[in-house]
Amino acid sequence: MSKENRLSFGKNPLAQILVFVVVLVLLQVLAMNGIISAAFVYAVGNTLIYAIIAIGFCLLLGYSGLASLGTAGFIGIGAYIGFYIIQEFGMPFILALIITVAVALVIGSLVGFISLRIEGIYLAILTLGLAEIIRNLLMVIKATIKIDINNVKLFGITISDRGGYFLILAVFAVLMLVTSHLINSPTGRAMVAMKNSTSAAQAMGISLMKYRLMAFVIATIYAAIGGLLYMMYVRTMTTSSSLLLTLTTSLNILGAVIIGGAKSLWGTTLGAFIIYGIQSMFLSKIPFFVKHPAFITMITGVLIIIVVMFFPGGIAQIFSNIGMKLKAKKLAAAAPAGGKEEA
Repeated sequence: MSKENRLSFGKNPLAQILVFVVVLVLLQVLAMNGIISAAFVYAVGNTLIYAIIAIGFCLLLGYSGLASLGTAGFIGIGAYIGFYIIQEFGMPFILALIITVAVALVIGSLVGFISLRIEGIYLAILTLGLAEIIRNLLMVIKATIKIDINNVKLFGITISDRGGYFLILAVFAVLMLVTSHLINSPTGRAMVAMKNSTSAAQAMGISLMKYRLMAFVIATIYAAIGGLLYMMYVRTMTTSSSLLLTLTTSLNILGAVIIGGAKSLWGTTLGAFIIYGIQSMFLSKIPFFVKHPAFITMITGVLIIIVVMFFPGGIAQIFSNIGMKLKAKKLAAAAPAGGKEEA
């Protein structure tokens, strides 16, 4: 690959996403031929759901500077909408998706309006309280939800486990591309300006109400879509015993963004695979971690501490630093050769 092609690939989000999609499609093909475990690919699909949620949180925290601990509650909204629309009313998946986005739009707007008067840790506490209200309300409505495997249909076709994997991958690719274009647009630059200094942003004519609402709405929609996909893929959840709707999920999503890099979509995706993927794809097969699951949480905590102390930009910063050092070495190596040629 030439230097020009490498630069083009590095700046082309569509090309990056296509390569990522092709790799994950190949994993499913390998699983279908018995080369790798189907459980491994299932875990990849499950992790992708959390990556979708983390991308929305990355936009909220990394680009808008807004702290939230309400992610788990918003996931619950999507999961319950999916259950009632698909299982109880027998409607297709696409209708559940539309209703999920509409409800998340309303809730995200309400939270966005509240955020105009509250900032920092107080906003995080408020969203945590809201998530707990949502979780307990959903438990009262129905504590255990389950979707039959034959009830999930898209355009009249029943979505199997493999079909669910490809659907999750397609949703991830679309949302990743949309988010990438958004952060590189004037809207993304306005969000960054708002994060750096609200006073300076207002002086530049940036509407805090508009961009805070937008950030919360997008993050809420992504979380609700994640909940809907989870319900479609896993098919069952008991609210009283599942950790999906608890503070643990909100903190894990926060951890994924911090570890991966709060201002890097691919870093955030990698962070989601570190937090969720390593556990489900590898550590869950090791007897020690099966007997002592608390060690997995401890490893996550240690990673967050190391990243916050030494690499505030997350893993994305580490890769960026390595790239800069390699570039500097190439320039240093090329300089003497150029000098000899001139001589």
